[in-house]
Amino acid sequence: MKKILMIAVSALLMTGCGLYTKYERPDVNTTGLVRDVVSLHDTLAVTDTTSFGNLPWRSVFTDPQLQTLIEKGLENNADLLNAALNVKMAEEGLKVAKLAFIPSLAFTPQGTIASFDGARATKSYSLPLSASWNVDLFGNLLNSKRSTQMQLLATKDYQTVVKTNIISGIANLYYTLLMLDRQEEILNDMIGLTKDTWEMMKLQMQLGRARSTSVQSSESAYYSVQAQAVDMKRQIREMENSLSLLIGQPAQTIKRGKLANQSLPSNFSTGIGIQLLNNRADVHAAEMSLAQCFYDVNTARSRFYPSITITGTGAFTNQNGLVNPGKMLWSAVGSLVQPIFQHGQIVAGLKVAQMQYEQAYNTWQNSILKAGNEVSNALVLYNSSDEKAKLEAKQIEILTKNVEDTKQLYKSSTSSYLEVIQAQSSLLNAEISKVQDDFYKMQAVVNLYMALGGGSK
Repeated sequence: MKKILMIAVSALLMTGCGLYTKYERPDVNTTGLVRDVVSLHDTLAVTDTTSFGNLPWRSVFTDPQLQTLIEKGLENNADLLNAALNVKMAEEGLKVAKLAFIPSLAFTPQGTIASFDGARATKSYSLPLSASWNVDLFGNLLNSKRSTQMQLLATKDYQTVVKTNIISGIANLYYTLLMLDRQEEILNDMIGLTKDTWEMMKLQMQLGRARSTSVQSSESAYYSVQAQAVDMKRQIREMENSLSLLIGQPAQTIKRGKLANQSLPSNFSTGIGIQLLNNRADVHAAEMSLAQCFYDVNTARSRFYPSITITGTGAFTNQNGLVNPGKMLWSAVGSLVQPIFQHGQIVAGLKVAQMQYEQAYNTWQNSILKAGNEVSNALVLYNSSDEKAKLEAKQIEILTKNVEDTKQLYKSSTSSYLEVIQAQSSLLNAEISKVQDDFYKMQAVVNLYMALGGGSK
């Protein structure tokens, strides 16, 4: 036993400490992750404040009815429930990895009755208790445990990703409903306006100041807007069904507020470099997968070295009936197994582990670039939508006056019915477009919340 231990210790000293090295974050490119939303020369944003990125979801989404829906989703969503179960399974796997350091025990009692050629039967029994301990001198068990720990952290990160996606998904569907509600209101107002125009055209024709074609065109415009309103009702119903599914309830009407009453953050401090590494659960999960591969490489290296097992057995036995009553029998065995003919297989396993580490590093680097890309897209969406909405507000003001003026000119026979219909159509399109851009601003806030990691938990 002493010789085995001496050989193992000598081999360990020769190999150095590489097998026990802990994971350290390698260099990764985080320079210029986010494009400046204003500069024409692609100057990169370098702000490092973290106010918006650290806001909890209740501080971002302040609508009480939306908060109620998010709470329901976090309680009932099937994907989030399954993610929680994955965490529990990973925790059990870590317990198994930790128990590998403890000697295994086995109790295998047995008894025999034997008689040869009718002679008196011989009774033998043995009540053995054995313990076997794998001496982890070369880090095989340690690196396996550390790898499992990284897997657990990555699983918890996945749970956070699912939670963030659910919150963002509910918010997006909720704001989409508010947008559709507002567009439906605009269409209903336009239905009244086009009906008034139709009535005006019929009156003008009765007075001999309009032709039947103008009445037909105005009637057609009235039905066209009605058809759009019917389609809008369908979209609202489908959106309610989607939101109901996301919060884990049967399809039903969703209680909600008004688009105009929403209050969302408008000044964003993104905290680009280090915050994307800290707050983005998917980025952290990718790094934990990298750390797991690091320990898998160490495990593959440890297979080049011998495995040492110490087994001890104690048994109360009568030695096949020779000793009565029985006596205690003790034994201890130490074994060292050095792989010889598996060298090629072990080398291949190490190469595969190293290539998997490289793959994990590439995935991690790409997840960081993806995070920066998503922040860039969210910021530019907000700024462009805000700018468009301001311009469209001015356009709506002009087109509203244009509709009234065109109708007055038509009554005085200085304008055609086509100009009236065109003015109404332009006003409708501008109002619908502004509502969409107001929604895109809200969607940009949701996207930025998700791109920065879902705020503080």
